[in-house]
Amino acid sequence: LQVNWTRASITSREYTIDIIFAQTWFDSRLKFNSTMKVLMLNSNMVGKIWIPDTFFRNSRKSDAHWITTPNRLLRIWNDGRVLYTLRLTINAECYLQLHNFPMDEHSCPLEFSNGYPKNEIEYKWKKPSVEVADPKYWRLYQFAFVGLRNTTEISHTISGDYIIMTIFFDLSRRMGYFTIQTYIPCILTVVLSWVSFWINKDAVPARTSLGMTCNICYTLMEYGTLHYFTSNKKVKTTRERKLKNKASPGGSNASLDPEILQHLAFTPVLIMSSGLHPGSTLIPMNSLSLPQGEDDYGYQCLEGKDCASFFCCFEDCRTGSWREGRIHIRIAKIDSYSRIFFPTAFALFNLVYWKRPFYLIFDPIHFLMKH
Repeated sequence: LQVNWTRASITSREYTIDIIFAQTWFDSRLKFNSTMKVLMLNSNMVGKIWIPDTFFRNSRKSDAHWITTPNRLLRIWNDGRVLYTLRLTINAECYLQLHNFPMDEHSCPLEFSNGYPKNEIEYKWKKPSVEVADPKYWRLYQFAFVGLRNTTEISHTISGDYIIMTIFFDLSRRMGYFTIQTYIPCILTVVLSWVSFWINKDAVPARTSLGMTCNICYTLMEYGTLHYFTSNKKVKTTRERKLKNKASPGGSNASLDPEILQHLAFTPVLIMSSGLHPGSTLIPMNSLSLPQGEDDYGYQCLEGKDCASFFCCFEDCRTGSWREGRIHIRIAKIDSYSRIFFPTAFALFNLVYWKRPFYLIFDPIHFLMKH
């Protein structure tokens, strides 16, 4: 068996391999006396002799290669030995154990058996039984190939005992891939949120925007790009429709685009009569003063001093009667505590996260998988 890995998927819990599967058996009916020791036959002779009905137990999909001709090889020796080789692409199940992510290790099996019981046909490994293609010609971006091993076991059923042969492919996750793709961006985002603790409490725009602007900008850029490509075609169609309406004779109001009418319906328009009365005066809007609510100015506590509720803005307000029984919050102290608390909590979280959990050491399932 010669194996070439092509893909390993976490979401579908399967892997894809390209293998050259070779089987050898003896058939006394195919013995012949000739000066030729071996007959090299084409793939058309495969259906004319007996071949074992080998199948892969945990495969979800298996495809044989037929381009440009069927990728099969058949050889018969004069002593009745038969060699049958074919090329297959197999999608097999591999239930990945992600409880130790991203430092997880997996052992993906490939099981195959046949429909004959052990007393009729017995399968054995031939040394060397499994060969893996040179890793420099193939590469898994998320996993590193560690090694392989093969086992043989017997399944006891009512109809008889059947041989099950299994190949285990040992994989370990590449830390560098997930560190660059996932963990470093997330860590930088968390660290960026701490910068506001070192900014003056009065600089509200800086404190608010610093932690959010970068993320919002990236989101806005993504949204703008998608919106441009999706609406570009619609804008082009609307422009062509407007040109047709301008070129058409007759009343232009009757041929207005529905989108334009909808836009005009929701657009505030200042309609002024052309016949102004003599002596009428136009007052600009910016000179009008509208009454403001008391909430805009806060609460008056001492001689015209303005204070927001629950927080004291001026020194004179600290002795006001309305402040009795309320908690005075010092933002500067909260920032000073946060400078220590948030980095320490994040460091402790990473220490627990990246350290190997103790339950894995005493987990019997994990122990059996490793040994």
